[in-house]
Amino acid sequence: MATTDAPMQIDTDAQTFRYYRHAVEKHWDPHDIDLDADREALGELDDAAFEGLKRALALFGAGEDAVAEDLAPLAVTLDDFEDQLFITTQLYEEAKHSDFFDRYWREVIHAAEDDRGQEHSSPADERWFSDEYDELFERNEAAMATLLDADTPENRAKSYSHYHMTVEGILAQTGYYGLTRQFDEDTYPDLPHLPGLVSGLTYIRSDEGRHVGFGMAKLKELIQTERVQPAVIEETVGDLLPLVQAAIPSYERAGDEGVTPTELTDYATNKHEQRMQQITVASESIPDVEELTSLAD
Repeated sequence: MATTDAPMQIDTDAQTFRYYRHAVEKHWDPHDIDLDADREALGELDDAAFEGLKRALALFGAGEDAVAEDLAPLAVTLDDFEDQLFITTQLYEEAKHSDFFDRYWREVIHAAEDDRGQEHSSPADERWFSDEYDELFERNEAAMATLLDADTPENRAKSYSHYHMTVEGILAQTGYYGLTRQFDEDTYPDLPHLPGLVSGLTYIRSDEGRHVGFGMAKLKELIQTERVQPAVIEETVGDLLPLVQAAIPSYERAGDEGVTPTELTDYATNKHEQRMQQITVASESIPDVEELTSLAD
């Protein structure tokens, strides 16, 4: 009879290994998403709403580009093999997210601009980005880069707080939540439906649920082992919240239809409070991967 007590390379019971396996099982390709209906539907947006959509997409696309670049220091410094397995999937997924937004701009936004007789715009144009948005990502980059010079428990806590808790867990997930609701036919049936965009955002939000869960798990581990105090996380995230609030994109509304700024603020606040409690309260646990990636908000 075969034995199962021989030492193996991978701890398959590790939480981060389960995140890795979930990523493998939920693979998707940005170029498999059908965008034809979106090209037609954008003709229903007035110029102000179309401009607002472009701004939101530019912010999301640039954000994905930035986090794809900024994650590398963590990949270098992680110790556990299971953590490294997970980070390879996150790097790959951030690249896919950038690919999706680039493709959407090339194939949908430019086509809609052609139909309107407009010159092609660039998602990299500085007019889309506020000073607060730029500062938020500059701080994220600096926090991640610090790991290469001083890989301390406190610096790890700050890097997870910047990247996973704030940029991904509050800014990105709130923005994707709002944009999905805005253009999903089941939420506001009188607004144009963008099924290709909603499909891509659904995949991205599921990916980022894993990313946020990973950061939460690592932060809780740092607190439970008393290598950092909860105040480090609370102060780091709290210091970034004003920048997040200023950077969350709003959407042009048609009368009473559409997502309100209050709804987005409430969503971001509730998610933040819930996650901070799960991390800092000993009796609370990090949700399992299916709950973290659930889109039933």
